[in-house]
Amino acid sequence: MATASRLRGLGAVLAASGATWAAVALLQPPASASDRGSGGLDAARRRIADPAAALPPREVQESALIGTSVINPLDVLVIGGGATGCGVALDAATRGLRVGLVEREDFSSGTSSRSTKLIHGGVRYLEKAVFNLDYGQLKLVFHALRERKQVIENAPHLCQALPCMTPCFEWFEVVYYWMGLKLYDVVAGRRMLHLSRYYSANESVELFPTLSRKGHNGSLKGTVVYYDGQMNDSRLNVGLACSAALVGATVLNHAEVISLIKDEFGERIIGARIRDQLSGNNTKQTLVLFFPSLKVVNSNVRWRGDCHFAWKEFDAYAKVVVNAAGPFCDSVRKMANKDLSAMICPSSGVHIVLPDYYSPEGMGLIVPKTKDGRVVFMLPWLGRTIAGTTDSNTAITMLPEPHEDEIQFILDAICNYLNVQSISRDHIVLEDYPGLITITGGKWTTYRSFKITLINSDAIVSMAEDAVDAAIRSGKLNPANACVTDNLHLVGGYGWDRASFTILAQHYVRMKRTHGGKVIPGVMDSAISKHLSHAYGTLAEQVAAIAQVVLSFIDISCMIFY
Repeated sequence: MATASRLRGLGAVLAASGATWAAVALLQPPASASDRGSGGLDAARRRIADPAAALPPREVQESALIGTSVINPLDVLVIGGGATGCGVALDAATRGLRVGLVEREDFSSGTSSRSTKLIHGGVRYLEKAVFNLDYGQLKLVFHALRERKQVIENAPHLCQALPCMTPCFEWFEVVYYWMGLKLYDVVAGRRMLHLSRYYSANESVELFPTLSRKGHNGSLKGTVVYYDGQMNDSRLNVGLACSAALVGATVLNHAEVISLIKDEFGERIIGARIRDQLSGNNTKQTLVLFFPSLKVVNSNVRWRGDCHFAWKEFDAYAKVVVNAAGPFCDSVRKMANKDLSAMICPSSGVHIVLPDYYSPEGMGLIVPKTKDGRVVFMLPWLGRTIAGTTDSNTAITMLPEPHEDEIQFILDAICNYLNVQSISRDHIVLEDYPGLITITGGKWTTYRSFKITLINSDAIVSMAEDAVDAAIRSGKLNPANACVTDNLHLVGGYGWDRASFTILAQHYVRMKRTHGGKVIPGVMDSAISKHLSHAYGTLAEQVAAIAQVVLSFIDISCMIFY
């Protein structure tokens, strides 16, 4: 009887999972012609909000790319699976275009997962706008505020408002920052997260216990607190990739572009040669092993010890290729024309992780001016404190490492407040070879859209939205509709609210091992349920159910509760 109950409980979850995966068979392949015309905000919302929707398996995604040809190309092929690349794929797919995206490593494995985790509203642009009487800077503030609001609304489970405290050790600083941030409130208008306000020295120390009462310029006079957005950058990036796939884009990670394909006249880029980075290790599907005694006939072979491993390579064709490879944009551009001059000026921003007691939960600290004029943040992050950032020239590498002097710079900056830029951030879109659109620069807040200059064109256009617009012009594409990502929630965002974690805590258990090694059901505490809710949104219940099913196989005597 007990076994039957367990099997029924297990069957319920597996049935739900089976139904989800069965839905894949009902979906058209991401790059199929039947997807054209299915764009639009309502259609995209239905697909993303559908709890039974599932992403096509990686094999299906790869097959869709392999199935392209010169006479049956994608509309757009995006190179790069960071914030910009995934944003471009989502934008283009929701316009009814046939879209493919390839990423050499994993989604958000690079720059997009190494941010300060803030969605800035452009407060520093406002300071420049006022003192330089620069209307262009003011327009950047308006646009940053608008995009901040949209990012928070479109991914409510991954983003929230965060109060940020600015310490003042002179009365002039109190007046200066209070007036500046009140002006920021006025400019934000209905896009304001919360009103900024002044706290006395005693109130400030109560809110931020590690804040020092003594500084280089005297005693603490108080703090001015304003609100900015905070996000889970890597999860947001993955959410963009998943949302793009749900609305019809083909997205493939661990797929490296090794060369670009030109037309028969060599005048235009019409696709890319792609290497499946997982194929060299996948013995079941694509690994071909040649021993030294055998003749190697495959030219795409890498040596590993005394054996040869053949990597799976294929061609993907598209009317327009969008180069969103971040710091590696120049290497992609030079695949088209090796004589092109570099346009990337790489810089590194270092963050350090400190224990949680350096910052209270739900309150950040801003060091407004360091010894070289930069700003340093100290923010609560996943039970720890993240502090940074620096901004220094560096070489382009896959895994950059911090220098000791950068770490010490951050520590020195924050220790002055505790007890215990000449390089542009604007992004640019250009087509310096027909059929290859390059987008680079920018930051998380404005991954979706902001004002930039389009080189080799007379137009000043208004990051992902602009790149798709440029691709449409270049490839003479015919989208089904205009950009709709302005009001499109990401996967997991529809129907989510901040109390959703209580359902997890009440209806699911956390499987854990006893000291004797037996797996037993335990309490799904609030910390875990909140983490799942904020990381996966409305999909958190599916994650909790899958975890219980998988762990229950370790010990079949464990009961699964729903």
